[in-house]
Amino acid sequence: MKIAVEGCCHGELDKIYETIAFLEAKENVKVDLLLCCGDFQAVRNEADMKCMAVPPKYRQMQTFYKYYSGEKKAPFLTIFIGGNHEASNYLQELPFGGWVAPNIYYLGYAGVVQYRGIRIGGLSGIFKSHDYRKGHFESPPYNQQTMRSAYHVRNIEVFRLKQIRQPVDIFMSHDWPRGIYHFGNKSQLLKKKSFLRQEVESNSLGSPAAAELLQHLQPTYWFSAHLHVKFAAFMQHRAEKDSLPKSTKFLSLDKCLPHQDFLQIVDIEEDPSSSNRLEYDLEWLAILKATSSFINVTQKNWNMPENNSLYSRWDYSVSESDLKEVLSSLGGDRCIPENFSMTVPGYDPSNPQPNREPMHAVNPQTTELCACLGLTDPNIQLGKGDSDEEEEEDDDDQSSGSTDEPSEYPTDTSGLSNSFNPDEITIEEEWEEVPEEVEQELRSPPRLILPSPKAAESTGMDTSKQIKSFSPLLLTLDDSSGFSRGYSAQDSMSDSPLEDANELDNTEEQQRIDEKERTNWSGSSPAASNTSGSEAGAVRPSKRNSGETSNGNVGLKKIKRRNQSIYAAKDDEEDDS
Repeated sequence: MKIAVEGCCHGELDKIYETIAFLEAKENVKVDLLLCCGDFQAVRNEADMKCMAVPPKYRQMQTFYKYYSGEKKAPFLTIFIGGNHEASNYLQELPFGGWVAPNIYYLGYAGVVQYRGIRIGGLSGIFKSHDYRKGHFESPPYNQQTMRSAYHVRNIEVFRLKQIRQPVDIFMSHDWPRGIYHFGNKSQLLKKKSFLRQEVESNSLGSPAAAELLQHLQPTYWFSAHLHVKFAAFMQHRAEKDSLPKSTKFLSLDKCLPHQDFLQIVDIEEDPSSSNRLEYDLEWLAILKATSSFINVTQKNWNMPENNSLYSRWDYSVSESDLKEVLSSLGGDRCIPENFSMTVPGYDPSNPQPNREPMHAVNPQTTELCACLGLTDPNIQLGKGDSDEEEEEDDDDQSSGSTDEPSEYPTDTSGLSNSFNPDEITIEEEWEEVPEEVEQELRSPPRLILPSPKAAESTGMDTSKQIKSFSPLLLTLDDSSGFSRGYSAQDSMSDSPLEDANELDNTEEQQRIDEKERTNWSGSSPAASNTSGSEAGAVRPSKRNSGETSNGNVGLKKIKRRNQSIYAAKDDEEDDS
């Protein structure tokens, strides 16, 4: 099965689908599924734009509303997670996932689904320690603070994902797992993004929660975005008792801009006996049901159960009987119902409504799923608790919140981002941000949460063989060089090729391996075209051409925010960490 993976979408659905369609025609392939790694921007109308954490002048309608209204339909199944620039009010309607438009599925705050036998999981948002242990208390209309905290990862989602015991094929997160850069070509990364050096060297770049999930889930593939750079890594995990070590192929991609590596196609073996429809994952639904009582819709810190004397139970993994009970609740049908419905009017270009205001809403998809499985809908809880929480929230706005609380990650430095891009300009006059306090001083020297790249040596595995198995499937063009080439969206009108594929992202240890055995996400020899299953890889990513209209955000200046993150620019480096 051909799966297209896209980095940050930023509402550019038309251009992404058009680029894939051109690639399909040029390469004579058929894409079956699109995965988007955040910043999807499912903006339905003017009210949704007011819920998106970007400076006002970068709030643009883009093209999602056409798919929401039915004017257009996604040409193939599209699955996405949330990032840190989203219409959070809409995604909040679907905490457990659901259809945001026909054929476009959101995984929820966290979620796992299955498609053609491939198990796909994801975690929405980015990590910020001071909101990590809070509930999802935010409710539209948001203020400047809750507009951002709404997309921050919470511990309940991470706890639920850590209850998974069955293998995961693909996992998506918006921000990177902390430490993953030690397993790829770090020098090349820093050459592209030199302002990340301090965080890379101090091992403070990325999400410690995602790193913990990477260790636990050990998926075959892990896709991310957020930093607006293409970066590949190969991580071999430590062997568990009575089993061979697993490995994860990590890939982060850029956002949809001209000449950026924003799209990659991977080929993964599907189960021919499985359904062609998107299906619920029984284990995940059983976990949601088992942990439903943990839902918190307040700003109070809430710790998940741990293996200590404070909790009588800390393991919420599910049994075979739990799976059967969930399947029975679904009436024996695991297929996700195609029950999308519009909950607000869509944008009408002929009749703009700039004064539309966002409202708190309950989505019938969530209501139906909760009724089926006996889950608690956090949006209904929010609606009931609005009056009770108003006074408490006002008090919390006057205080430092959870900033005095120690993080459960002993080396957490999520509030200490020092990334600096000398080419940035400030926008404080455009959008004044509420200052964020640093939660704590580092209580110990930074340590790597992920296993050492040399961990494989202790297992006795032949690392060179593992790297060789990472050889990508290459959809070559009729080119004597044997290497794939990237093409822009306008190459159908021009025969001029773009630059050759980037070289493989490898660790320094891997550079001792012979050139013929090196792994390359972006290019390989035609001999690799027979690779399948676990040895599947990717083709050269397509790039968009710079000859676009102003709607493509081409030519905008770089933007700097207080914490050195950058939004909406040609080649911006968004961090918001």
